[in-house]
Amino acid sequence: MVLFTAAALLLLAACTSGAVPDGYQLHEARSLAASSLIKRQSTLRPDAVIPIKIGLTQQGLDVGISRLMNISHPASAAYGKHLSVHEVNDLFSPSSETVAAVKKWLANATNIDKTTIHVSKNGWLLAHVPVHAAERAFATHYYEYEDRDGHLRLGCDAYYIPSHLQSHIDYVTPGVKSSPPLRKRMENGRGPPGGRPGRQPLHWEPPYHGPWHKPPGAHHLPPDLQNCGLNITPPCIRALYGIPEAHLNDSVNDLGFYEAGDYYAQSDLNAFFSQFAPNIPNGTAPIPAFIDGAQAPVAADDPTNTGESDVDLDMAFSLIYPQSIVLYQTDDKPQANLTGYGVLAGEFNTFLDALDGSYCNYTYEGLSGDSPGIDPVYPDPLPGGYNGSLQCGVYLPTRVISISYGSAEADLPTRYQRRQCNEYMKLVLQGHTIVEASGDYGVGSFPGDGTPSGCLSGSGQNQTIYNPDALSSCPWILSVGGTQLEPNQTVLDPESVMQDNLTGAPLFSSHGGFSNYHERPAYQKAAVDAYFANHDPGLPYYFANANATNVGANGGIYNRAGRAFPDVR
Repeated sequence: MVLFTAAALLLLAACTSGAVPDGYQLHEARSLAASSLIKRQSTLRPDAVIPIKIGLTQQGLDVGISRLMNISHPASAAYGKHLSVHEVNDLFSPSSETVAAVKKWLANATNIDKTTIHVSKNGWLLAHVPVHAAERAFATHYYEYEDRDGHLRLGCDAYYIPSHLQSHIDYVTPGVKSSPPLRKRMENGRGPPGGRPGRQPLHWEPPYHGPWHKPPGAHHLPPDLQNCGLNITPPCIRALYGIPEAHLNDSVNDLGFYEAGDYYAQSDLNAFFSQFAPNIPNGTAPIPAFIDGAQAPVAADDPTNTGESDVDLDMAFSLIYPQSIVLYQTDDKPQANLTGYGVLAGEFNTFLDALDGSYCNYTYEGLSGDSPGIDPVYPDPLPGGYNGSLQCGVYLPTRVISISYGSAEADLPTRYQRRQCNEYMKLVLQGHTIVEASGDYGVGSFPGDGTPSGCLSGSGQNQTIYNPDALSSCPWILSVGGTQLEPNQTVLDPESVMQDNLTGAPLFSSHGGFSNYHERPAYQKAAVDAYFANHDPGLPYYFANANATNVGANGGIYNRAGRAFPDVR
């Protein structure tokens, strides 16, 4: 039985459209943590038409997980035998019973023509519905919500569906999902304070360690390895991890990078190559896979060049050249910077749209399926916006894609995250590896994400509960934590977990923890059992229920049964 606080019950009562019809059950409700990020404004006009998008329950998830484990295990006869796109779609398509039941109900509940309801190959049911009919069908009220940056979004506080459809529907948009803060993971450079004149860096200043003295163990090292405790360069990375010099360029092994809201400068890359990787010719640039009006590069003094994309490309090119890099730069500048540096309206959806047309949120058989105020809408009406249609299935994903952006689990509904995690599983089944930076703030999110500290509150606790990362908590993502050398260490010394007292960000540290939304996968069981047997932190914990509504129960501060991350450091 799910227990709600008094505040939560009041919130649900306020959002329902009159009495909940007989035979209906609550399907999703906005969490109090997510509600703190937005402010409810006006209701919508009853005759306004909105795009309703229903995520139908997919088949084959258990089979998909079993197939993935066999494909991934070297001892399996199926090792490396990845599935095709068509095989994946056939495996996960919703059942005909699910499609028929939901389609029939929606047509009757909203009084729209059944022929105007479309079903995508990837399990989405799409329709245009008047607000008054949608509110009646889902027993809710739709509102405009204002986020903390003043931008309006469409949604509701909670919605209900008939009990007999609970097992057929994952989630509905517009619904309780609002756009989460999406932050670029910060690289922890070292050196004295300062920056290029005229630049407005939006990352924390690294600590200044004063005049440099050669560490005791550095005297017998080559000159380019003597300063790695203060300045990590490509030779330092090679020495630490035993990476040989690259000499091959195979088109099937291009490395993919996801970037959004931050743009590289070619002159910065050239300067880095000249000093730290002279084997790379000036002008070497990533292969553009630009999505929905994205553009790059920019001038070095452009305010959208904060150095983050530069660092990604600097280091990657230096380690793998002459192998090519593909840059998945997403969204036009008005959308990518809608709420400031590193914050996106649609999180990773337009990226997935461009890789897999069947996942597309925009159009299927001519029907718009975007949720205004949640996912970027194209053509973009904002000044300087992209005038083309949203791009669907236009790029093939590279075998490895690196992502250094993320948000907190608590910023997104449970059902939404599990659905998106399944989409990543489909990419992995096809032979793609998604590598995600685990985060920057220890066991919490960044300060101000839901609470002043970035940690969670709940079950009578105030900002004491761990706040896991949304993407790293997906079991099919390879989550990578950060490490560092201390100023007096060399590449011959063991690394430690990245942690520094940065100006404005004390205890800035590599992120890790246990998911509240995803159970621990079987492949982690032995390692995590050994961790608790030998290194139990002795901290109070809880076991999250199916909807993660009991976070913090019994005074616990982390979910003992959750997916553990990062996978590697």
